[in-house]
Amino acid sequence: MQWQGQRESENVEDRRGMPGPPILIGGGLGTVAIIILVALLGGDPIAFLQQVQNAQQGQPPGQPVGPPQPGLDEPDRPDGHDVLKEFVSVVLADTEDVWDDVFREMGRTYRKPRLVLYSGHTGSGCGVADSAIGPFYCPVDETVYLDLGFFAELRDRFGAPGEFAQAYVIAHEVGHHVQKLLGTMEKVDARRRLVSKTESNHLSVRLELQADFLAGVWANRADRSKHIIEGGDVEAALRAAAAIGDDRLQRQARGFVVPDSFTHGSSAQRIHWFRLGLETGDLKRGDTFSAGGL
Repeated sequence: MQWQGQRESENVEDRRGMPGPPILIGGGLGTVAIIILVALLGGDPIAFLQQVQNAQQGQPPGQPVGPPQPGLDEPDRPDGHDVLKEFVSVVLADTEDVWDDVFREMGRTYRKPRLVLYSGHTGSGCGVADSAIGPFYCPVDETVYLDLGFFAELRDRFGAPGEFAQAYVIAHEVGHHVQKLLGTMEKVDARRRLVSKTESNHLSVRLELQADFLAGVWANRADRSKHIIEGGDVEAALRAAAAIGDDRLQRQARGFVVPDSFTHGSSAQRIHWFRLGLETGDLKRGDTFSAGGL
């Protein structure tokens, strides 16, 4: 992926190594984080709860759980330059440029989200952000939260290495911000409160697949304007989309699949919608809520 030397976003806040808030279960804070902010990319609630228990039993309150984790295969340079932070800042800037243009075409103004880098856990407008739940977007404070150790997990656990796979993760979360600005997220949340658990899950799947589509739209338009995509990049992003499909994750964790419990979509669905956005760059093609078949 071509990204070196490009503009970096000013909306990245680095909290790595900083003390985070104590993780509280009694008040429902950690639980709410799991229920409301289920990780986009395969976060494990059981692992999260285990981590909470360990923190409560032995970790001093307010201390980060574990050291910062490396993400890109390229380590920080000897001069102290933080390559991974630069990469994330450039990708976020790319999303800002693309969505600025798209919203301008619609006669609207794009309000840029923040992106917080953290290690272990930190506070968010939606409760505790913990590395065990993976990257997520909080609509309350319009911020993407990312523990960079997830990129190593994406490579090692999910078998999806590469910078463009990592950029897809960020672009998907920014896609949720776009959904908030367009009012889609609010409508879905209101509808989910009125329907059964199964139907609520189905609505969640459509919301997540649309965010995959929006990530594809970003890739299409960023490549047209800046030529960021190199050989193998698209395949890397598709591998990431496939690796984090609900069906694959459930089969790995349980040995069987329960489609009615899907919240993000199958591997095939995630690939389809990201590819559609990538190939068309047309926002009108991403209405997952009206699509008969996903």
